[in-house]
Order: sequence, then C-alpha cells, then structure tokens
Amino acid sequence: MNTTIKAAPLPLPDFFDPSKVAEIWRVPYALRMEQAQSAARRLGITPAASDRVKIGFMPIDVQLTFCHPQAALFVGGRSGRGALDDTVRTAEFIYRNARALTRVIPTMDTHTAFQIFHPVFWVNEKGEHPAPFTMITLDDVESGRWQVNPAMAWSVLGDAAKFGYLSQFGLHYVRQLTKGGKYPLMVWPYHAMLGDIDHALVPLLQEAVFYHSMLRSSQTDYRIKGGNPLTENYSVLRPEVLIDQRGEAIAQKNSRFIEALLTYDHLVIGGQAKSHCVAWAIEDLLTDINARDPELAKKVYLVEDLSSPVVTPVHDFTDDADKAFERFAAAGMHVVRSTDPIESWPGISF
Repeated sequence: MNTTIKAAPLPLPDFFDPSKVAEIWRVPYALRMEQAQSAARRLGITPAASDRVKIGFMPIDVQLTFCHPQAALFVGGRSGRGALDDTVRTAEFIYRNARALTRVIPTMDTHTAFQIFHPVFWVNEKGEHPAPFTMITLDDVESGRWQVNPAMAWSVLGDAAKFGYLSQFGLHYVRQLTKGGKYPLMVWPYHAMLGDIDHALVPLLQEAVFYHSMLRSSQTDYRIKGGNPLTENYSVLRPEVLIDQRGEAIAQKNSRFIEALLTYDHLVIGGQAKSHCVAWAIEDLLTDINARDPELAKKVYLVEDLSSPVVTPVHDFTDDADKAFERFAAAGMHVVRSTDPIESWPGISF
C-alpha cells in the first residue's frame, strides 16, 4: 500500500460525540458495524491481516471505575479532569489512526470483594477496617497496628483453620513489597468490581474499539487482570508478589501475553493510571525486554497525553509517574503525543 495513504489520518466519524465521555450508554453495535464497513469500502481500508507493519495499541484500564468523575477511583490528575480528557483523546487516536492500528488490546482491571488491598481484608485491635487510601507499611503489620481479618481465611482460602497461614502471609506480603522497592500496600476503595457497571470500558472508548474492529476486521484483544485475592496486580503482565512465605507460587507473570505483545513491529501504550497500572505494566515489559534484547525497547511508544497519574488525599503520584516515564525513555522507549502524526514518530515507516 502507498505509504502516504497508510499513514494518512482518517476523519472522525459523524457519530463521535466527545461531550458524552462522562455519560453511560449502550453502544448501537449493529449500526456501528454498518457504518464501519461502509467507511472501509469508501476509504479503501484493508483488513488488518494484510498489514505489512503491525502496530498494536494497548489502552490500559480505560474503565468507568477510573474514568468517570463519580466512580470509586476517578483518575483526575492534578487538573481534576485527567481521565476524562485522556479518554476523549484515546477515542480520537483510534479513529484517526485506525488504518494504521493492526489491533487494539484493552486491559481491564477486575476485582472481587475479598482481596488483600480492600478494607475488609485488614482490621485493627478494635476490629475496625482501614479507610480507603490508607497505606499499610511493614511497621504497621509488624507492630500489629493492622492485622489480617480472621474472617478472610474462609472467604479467601475456603478454610477457617488456615488463618495462621494467612496472617503470616500478610506480613510476608508487605515485606515483599518493601524488599522489591514497590509502593507500600495501599488500601483502595472497592473498584472495578466484577459484575458492576464500573468494570466496563467507558462507552465512548468501547464504541471506538468496536468500530475499529469492524473497520479493520480485527478482533479486539481484551485482557483481564487483577482477580487474585492474595496480591495486587497493577501490571497486566505480572502480579506484585509471586510467592508466599513458604516459597510456593501464588501467581505467575503473564509470559504468553508478553510474547504476544512483542510480536508487533510497534507497540503503543496509554491508559490509566500513569503512576500505577500503566507504569508497572511498562516496567514489567521493559524488564523482560532487557533480559532478551534491550534494542526491543525502541518498538514501544508511550503516549503521554493518554494517561494521568493518581492524586489522592494522601499522596500525589504525579512526580513518581513522570520519573518512571523518564526512566523508560532513557531505556530506549519513545514518549510521544497522540496528536502528532503517527508516521512522524521515531522509527515508524509504512
């Protein structure tokens, strides 16, 4: 295909309405299918299977729970509008670059009630649970300020007699986080709950993702993560802790997904939150890349205007996120903007 045609941005479809970014509605799938197929014929857009240069786009956790102002964990950033504006730009990026994007790979944070980072998992000596956004440190657990809730043994492990094991695991867990240089254990509000509306992708983005799949005959590659009750899972590629205090595995890194991502000629990443799920996914990908061939880092593009950091009443993670992106850039990854023509990004040639 002619390079100019392949790289040329597409017009935004007539139905696209960015003012609906904070609304909850059902995508008219049948109509969008007809519109996408009509546009493909009119604009001469070929199926993704024929792409000579394969580009994967991974929007991380662009779900209502992080992107709706009234949701449990809205990522407002310092502006207070972070994820709202990011989501509009993400949809626009997909529409304008649909001809070049081979596949869209959305990740979806997915939780249930009894998990190690939820309030119910921990109690103090009065039987009270920590408030959301409480940071539980190693000293907190060693001193007994916060202890594993005895009720979790049956709820999580299916055996009330295993409370001793679970209590020891709680201490082991925060030690592992401290030893690994990760964020302290944060108690999060209940969010991305499986079965809840907050788990869904933002409709404005879901519409764009579906339209792309119809336009390019490319199945959207949804990836679920975060359901293990014994560990946080910021990164879609690897849980925060992999072994228990006995040295036995409780989780494993997602090696197959890493392999799948590295098959693309170029991998584009955005999403929420820049300081947590985005940063740790990139960190894990970079770790694997460095173990194989550091040159592979050059195939990764971090779209800085599609992500915002977590800013809570307790801590502003903006500087942490910016430092992480500086580190990724120093390793060879490209930090770009969604509004720049994709063919102008370093290393991309159709």
